[in-house]
Amino acid sequence: MSKSILEAKVLQDEAAAYAWVEARIWPEGPVCPHCGGVERISKMGGKSTRIGVYKCYQCRQQFSVKVGTVFEDSHVPMRLWLQAMYLLSSSKKGISSNQLHRTLGVTLKTAWFMAHRIREAMRTVGVSPMGGEGGIVEVDETFIGRIEGVPKQKSGSAHKNVVLTLVERGGSARSFHVDSPRRADVEGIMRDNIRKESHLMTDEGRHYKAVGRKFASHESVDHSAHEYGRGVVHTNTVEGYYSVFKRGMKGVYQHCSERHLHRYLSEFDFRYSNRVRLGVDDVERTERALMGIVGKRLTYQTAHH
Repeated sequence: MSKSILEAKVLQDEAAAYAWVEARIWPEGPVCPHCGGVERISKMGGKSTRIGVYKCYQCRQQFSVKVGTVFEDSHVPMRLWLQAMYLLSSSKKGISSNQLHRTLGVTLKTAWFMAHRIREAMRTVGVSPMGGEGGIVEVDETFIGRIEGVPKQKSGSAHKNVVLTLVERGGSARSFHVDSPRRADVEGIMRDNIRKESHLMTDEGRHYKAVGRKFASHESVDHSAHEYGRGVVHTNTVEGYYSVFKRGMKGVYQHCSERHLHRYLSEFDFRYSNRVRLGVDDVERTERALMGIVGKRLTYQTAHH
């Protein structure tokens, strides 16, 4: 895929789009998603045959590279899927369903569903803990949106959703929608996702003190006393992540229901963890998003839950 990706043939020609996806999902040739066979597979021919359709003569089933991925059962052309994936991967603060609808020429409902499927592809699965010996991991929480069924209050954040984010300096970010910033809700996440050899940096929150003893060191800054850093001791990195996240959620998406928050977190984590500063440009970021399509299904019904 060339650097001028929006004009590239892969985004304009359906056969080229399928070939580009197949080369990455099946680097050693087609694999039947029904029986796992790799032999006796032929590409279907003829004018009436859909582009990208194969037949496995071991199980006698037809399939395409969409089967077993977030693209399955979608009638959206592959080239539009790739355009949407590029746009969502390259837009620092995200891109709204309305904008996708206008840019791609699909219905608003289809654009909304495509965006959620792509966020599902961006979701990391089975990753190892971050940090390590000499590594610094910053942890903080923020409040976003409203908890469904809880009335808005004049002050305080009891009616808002809580997001906990772990950021490795010079590395990736992982965010979680938690019930509260209490120790019981954050300790397990931190212990599972941060190596004990890491140096932990947080604010003055009491819920971090006990779990902080599980790591090589734990330093904190007291924001209530207007302290924002002592040399390497700060949480500026995770706060920078939240700055982009909140500008995107408020300025681009404007509204996010509680049940979809985890998918938006996956989107912002993915772009941060595959950013230019780590040597990942827009094209490679799109390719990495594509590699996450396999083994994930999201129907229109489940997207609403």
